[in-house]
Amino acid sequence: MRVAAAVALMVLASALTGCGAAVLPVIPTSLPTSTATSTAAPTRTPGFDATPSPPPTLIPYTPTGGPSPTPLFGQPSTQIAQAATSVLNPNAPRIEFFTTDVLSIPPGESLNLYWSTRNTTSANIYRLERGVRNQLWRVEPDGRLTVPTRRSDRGTVEFLLSVGDGEQVVEQVLSVPVACPDTWFFQPAPNDCPAGPSRETAIVEQPFERGRMIYVEESNLVYALLNDGFEPAWIVLENRYNPATDAESEPSFVPPEGFYQPLRQLGFVWRGNDVVRNRLGLAVQPDARFQGFIQSATTGDGETTLYVASADGSVLQLLPEGAQWQIINPPD
Repeated sequence: MRVAAAVALMVLASALTGCGAAVLPVIPTSLPTSTATSTAAPTRTPGFDATPSPPPTLIPYTPTGGPSPTPLFGQPSTQIAQAATSVLNPNAPRIEFFTTDVLSIPPGESLNLYWSTRNTTSANIYRLERGVRNQLWRVEPDGRLTVPTRRSDRGTVEFLLSVGDGEQVVEQVLSVPVACPDTWFFQPAPNDCPAGPSRETAIVEQPFERGRMIYVEESNLVYALLNDGFEPAWIVLENRYNPATDAESEPSFVPPEGFYQPLRQLGFVWRGNDVVRNRLGLAVQPDARFQGFIQSATTGDGETTLYVASADGSVLQLLPEGAQWQIINPPD
């Protein structure tokens, strides 16, 4: 069988050659057999002689929590930018000085003011009263001005120098302390300067269950000082008691044992004013009559604080508008 197949193939090859076509013989080969090869898996732990890789650098965070931006061209400059300074207008009006030649002034005396300005043809000086422009003097750009003070001036006297107009106005305030001409009749003395000298007067004082009453002959006023916790803390009333027509007391009223009915000026107010009587209650001691002093001080708002001598040697301070009253004890 094998010899016959070979002969047949030779006859077929001769026939094809005769046709003129050159054909290469095809020799079949068997398919290659794949051989499995094993590759060692990489280990996760380097050997003892391996050089460890440096850990990655963390991105810095800004105060807002995000990463800091990286500049495109080099590192950011650390030089601080200089703020632009405004250039003063050399032609704007200005004040060279505004002063006086004394450290303080007694109230009622005159005061010299001195000033010098630039780039202006005129100036104005105002007297200030609690920050309000009260009096005006139109003056030259440079000069001296004598101004009067008042006997009632206390604390400081203030003046304002003003030059220019529109947006080019320049102003300066001058405050001059006022020398205190009077002393207080008691110690420790308040920091304020008294509005005037102390005045000696007859005083009637009487303590009550919830406060005290005082009659001041010099002003002919009756004060009810209340300590019941309600407002106002003290009340002042004009004395209308007339000994020629008014009784000293109410005969039909008999106070309980240990209490007293107020008499004369105090009793006339106490009986005739329901608020005073109900808030004070009954008198707990007889009234005391003595020669004492009163004095006052003016606050920055123009209100008056009154100081009245008490029968026990202390001083009663009555703050403005019935706001409060207190006892100022003398030093030991």
